[in-house]
Amino acid sequence: MAEEAIQERAAAIEDVVVSINRCIAVTKGGKSLSFSALVVAGDGNGRVGYGFGKAREVPSAVAKAAKDARKNMVEVRLKGDTIPHEVWGRYCASRIFMRPAGPGTGIKSGAAARAVLELAGVRNILTKCYDSRNPINVVKATLEGLKELRSTEEINSLREAKAV
Repeated sequence: MAEEAIQERAAAIEDVVVSINRCIAVTKGGKSLSFSALVVAGDGNGRVGYGFGKAREVPSAVAKAAKDARKNMVEVRLKGDTIPHEVWGRYCASRIFMRPAGPGTGIKSGAAARAVLELAGVRNILTKCYDSRNPINVVKATLEGLKELRSTEEINSLREAKAV
């Protein structure tokens, strides 16, 4: 019974390839070609993760990244189809500002952040990316921001604990 539930959950997870980079290493024997892939995985219901894979061929790199993304999934707190409050995400030189939006707004975002937000289950949000637009760092910054989200109940309980 438990195995069936795990298989159903795994089947519901979608993968999106955000970027593929070609890397060339010049060696004594000639040029060595390899690829790296950045993949975001999520179930569209508050669970999302990213993975990074490297291999000599594109399909192998994407498969490694997808496996890594499914392994590194985190829970995201949502309020309906948007986020509960404004939040900043920061990773290395990338910063992203995320603001909740009303119904019908859609996802106003760049490609890297859009992949994370869609697979997390967010449908209405406004974002602005500052400084570095490197897709890897933008994905990581978006996830860092989503990890910082708190529900109103959590914030109220924290405030009561400090007041006591």
